[in-house]
Amino acid sequence: MVSPDRRTFDFVIAANRLPVDRHVDNDGGVEWRTSPGGLVTAMESVMHGREAAWVGWAGFPGEAPEPFDDDQLRLHPVPLSAEELRDYYEGFSNDTLWPLYHDVIVPPTFHRSWWNCYRKVNERFAEAVCEVAAEGATVWIHDYQLQLVPALVRDRRPDLRIGWFNHIPFPPVELFSQLPWRREILRGLLGADFLGFQRPDDARNFMRACRARLGTTTVGDRVVWRGADDDRLGASPRTVRAAAVPISIDADGLRELARRPEVVEMAKEMRASFGNPKVVLLGVDRLDYTKGIRHRLQAIGELFEDGEISPPDVTFVQVATPSRERVDAYRTLREQIEATVGRINGDFSHLGDIAVHYLHQTYDRQDMAALFQVADVMLVTPLRDGMNLVAKEYVTARHDGGGALVLSEFTGAAEELRHAYLCNPHDIAGLKETILRAVRDSPQEKTRRMRALRRRVQRNDVQRWADDFLAALAAAPGRPSREEATE
Repeated sequence: MVSPDRRTFDFVIAANRLPVDRHVDNDGGVEWRTSPGGLVTAMESVMHGREAAWVGWAGFPGEAPEPFDDDQLRLHPVPLSAEELRDYYEGFSNDTLWPLYHDVIVPPTFHRSWWNCYRKVNERFAEAVCEVAAEGATVWIHDYQLQLVPALVRDRRPDLRIGWFNHIPFPPVELFSQLPWRREILRGLLGADFLGFQRPDDARNFMRACRARLGTTTVGDRVVWRGADDDRLGASPRTVRAAAVPISIDADGLRELARRPEVVEMAKEMRASFGNPKVVLLGVDRLDYTKGIRHRLQAIGELFEDGEISPPDVTFVQVATPSRERVDAYRTLREQIEATVGRINGDFSHLGDIAVHYLHQTYDRQDMAALFQVADVMLVTPLRDGMNLVAKEYVTARHDGGGALVLSEFTGAAEELRHAYLCNPHDIAGLKETILRAVRDSPQEKTRRMRALRRRVQRNDVQRWADDFLAALAAAPGRPSREEATE
């Protein structure tokens, strides 16, 4: 990677993080490695062979590195101070917006200082986007951390085609209305030409919020904003299309990875390390209160207590990737989960036979491809999730035709993966019954379900997601039609 001359690009991505992480060796040498995050994984195949710029935070506080190239991709770091990281990211993004957008599973916190920092950082991202965007470029902005950027970019560069995609749910207007800065957020988003959401309900929630809080009109999937007399965000008249474009995975790439002999061998070694049980139950999540890990552990603990499952025949493996550990709610969650795991193992594990294997660490894609093949039943049971790509990764990695997927109704994935064993994770008794059905159904029934799930993911892969989003963005209206403007 070398620092290139400054230039502009016809395609620009803006996201909270760059797609690489900085690693410093013992001699002080710096290496940039591809990040393991879901957005990065989803965008890899989209960016392949395309010259583009990616605007994002480099992952550490302080001054940002100079822009540099990673193959054909220009990486343009945006600086964040330690205070901004605390207020914009840990504060407003993850202690205000995240809980609010996830059905207030925990109460959101509202601080004016956090909002002021969020606005300032969004302005910095907008300036960076405008710096690298060529005349008439396409700009693709990602997620809830950058909801003001569309209008901020629009104000500076009306020549650009601007899209925004929301990777998490968009809440009902009754919840969204709790946000003191609800109008500013909506008007920030209305700077885009096209807004993509994971589910039709999310797009409808956004349009209802615009009608209720901005007085816009809606025509089909279009929001018609006639402008305002002030100079705040989104003051110019616009027609913005809002629609569901559910994200997916690189199915071909993951299937090829999972078939590699070394990965298949790794799966055998993993299963042996768990004691070669008859049934391996698996959960893979970020350590987040939206993922339903506590509810899942309660169901598993009761199944052990009921005698329906027991080691060494059945074991449960929970991978909990570290996440936002400086936020109080996440520290509390980790303590609760570790205490529950300890209690279950204390009650039901035997010497050499562990009921619950709890792995609080990050694994690379090869490790996960192997672990998915170990899992006889995959438990994806969030209380709320925009999509959940783990569900799609699991069914794709099971190239052998085996496995069973237990999937929460409250994920975006459930709208597509209807042949999974669907469950309500709040209903512990029902969750237990669903897990047992996934364990005990005939091999023929499980094969039938998994075959249908794999077909669905293969047909709707990440490339189709990107193509659909970019096609919708290219066709978006931008300005209100004469008929819309006079309604």
